[in-house]
Amino acid sequence: MAFDLKRRLAAEALGTAILVATVVGSGIMADRLSDDVAVSLLGNTMPTGAILVVLISILGPISGAHFNPAVTMVFAARREIEATAAVLYILAQAVGGIAGTLIAHAMFDLPLFQVSETVRTGTGQWIAEAVATFGLVLTILAGLRFRADAIPWLVGLYITAAYWFTASTSFANPAVAVARAFSNTFSGIRPTDVPGFIVAEVVGALVATAVVGWMFAERNTAVSPITVKEAE
Repeated sequence: MAFDLKRRLAAEALGTAILVATVVGSGIMADRLSDDVAVSLLGNTMPTGAILVVLISILGPISGAHFNPAVTMVFAARREIEATAAVLYILAQAVGGIAGTLIAHAMFDLPLFQVSETVRTGTGQWIAEAVATFGLVLTILAGLRFRADAIPWLVGLYITAAYWFTASTSFANPAVAVARAFSNTFSGIRPTDVPGFIVAEVVGALVATAVVGWMFAERNTAVSPITVKEAE
């Protein structure tokens, strides 16, 4: 069943809102329940990975479940979404993300409008965001090629892992980075640090797209297992 653009945009805004509400809300809850940073991070990680599985499963059939401007940019570059629709997707994601932050604040009786003071900058953070987004895009494109039915789990598990192996805790999403700038809580990011994250995320996404384009290119001749073994 094909859904019209309005419904697809609604799915993108709703999905991004729920994703950000989960990231920010679970961060607030984890911070309130534990003084241990590692425990708080774990409490932030698990709900984020879990909600991605849910959101991609239920909204993927409607909009493709991008929830991420970097992902939308990749599909636009691959000509799998029209340029106009891609721009509208990104706007919907940005609006949905900010709405998710406000909803999280409202649930925990915090001031709705905040500006984060959490410093997240430096070469290590930028490299981490590039790596995180590279891995996310690689996971999505490879998953679509080989295990499309497993995409929700692949993405959810990847983000769960990337929270812990990246120095930045894997934002890997420009819309989420912008939304988190409006939350002076555990998951926040200082507004002046957001542009560096976005640039790193875009670079990581583009590199992943190029690598996948080369790695998964169709060959003119099939390679047999024997040939591969001999080549090794």
